[in-house]
Amino acid sequence: MKKNIKKKIGTLALAFSCAFSGMAASTNTDLGKAPTEAKAFASYMHKKHGFTEDYVQMVLDKVEVRQSILDAISRPAEGKDWYEYRPIFIEQKRIKQGVEFWLEHEEILKRAEEKYQVPAEIITAIIGVETRYGRVMGSFPVVDAIATLAFHYPKRGAFFAGELEEYFVLAREQGWDLATPKGSYAGAMGMGQFIPTSYRHYAVDFDGDGNINLFENIDDAVGSVANYFHVHGWRMGEPVAEYLSTPDAKLVEQFRNDTLKPKFTIGEMKQAGLDYQGPLKDSDIAGIYAFKQETKEDYWLGFNNFYVITRYNRSPLYAMAVHQLSLEIKDAVEHAKQKLVETE
Repeated sequence: MKKNIKKKIGTLALAFSCAFSGMAASTNTDLGKAPTEAKAFASYMHKKHGFTEDYVQMVLDKVEVRQSILDAISRPAEGKDWYEYRPIFIEQKRIKQGVEFWLEHEEILKRAEEKYQVPAEIITAIIGVETRYGRVMGSFPVVDAIATLAFHYPKRGAFFAGELEEYFVLAREQGWDLATPKGSYAGAMGMGQFIPTSYRHYAVDFDGDGNINLFENIDDAVGSVANYFHVHGWRMGEPVAEYLSTPDAKLVEQFRNDTLKPKFTIGEMKQAGLDYQGPLKDSDIAGIYAFKQETKEDYWLGFNNFYVITRYNRSPLYAMAVHQLSLEIKDAVEHAKQKLVETE
């Protein structure tokens, strides 16, 4: 197996004496949430985390406010219908690249699967959907992306101000130059596209080299995706979703899920007429999710693991794309291995 290059992303642009006043970061929880105005944000970062106001303001003064970021967040792919969304991710090139990724990094995937109890195909599919297995990790400077949205996108400004706060702290922890890392228009980074909060809380040093690098280190990227799913409640061996080939209209109306989290029990759905023969218990949760085709709607039962995928990206379309891509990759890997056996 090819050894990954492991290195830190950049170096500190300024010495900590410039960025950090030398005082311990405040543990004051009465400061409220990160402000959505730059000057107030600089003061907040000083009071809560010990950065000097001048340093924070200097970083923010260099931010390029990008209209392309504001345009991109206003038209996410998840706004499409299923028949338009699915072909973006379930296509032969991405499946083929997924097989190559799996076979090249099988040992790492197996280790992550065993440690975190998350299937290799799900880990692979997430990295495939997010960045084409590390090929496309985003071209926006992360600080520009998050600051643009924090201060110039009122609809979600509070959320991104919180992520900007996390990004400053993350960069200090990792020894990054704040201006160096690049990612998506929403500030997601690395092979698994972790936003700063996720990077700080769920990223792991999976190869034990003392550094967490989701940009270049396959071990860390795979382990971190697996850890994210483990922490959010993935249940190994349980199904993700089941297609309803002949859905009863009354059943669909009664149990159609209008939230991301399934809110019904399989038992109550069976009592209402659902013909479910799967491995889950009557006490397990499920819901019916609709996926719009050109001339009709497809209906799927979504289970706990379906919901866990939406914790990565809050969209049933995303969860179904990851699920279906994972099945395609797993099937293709098994086929490739069988062919190798037959030719030996």
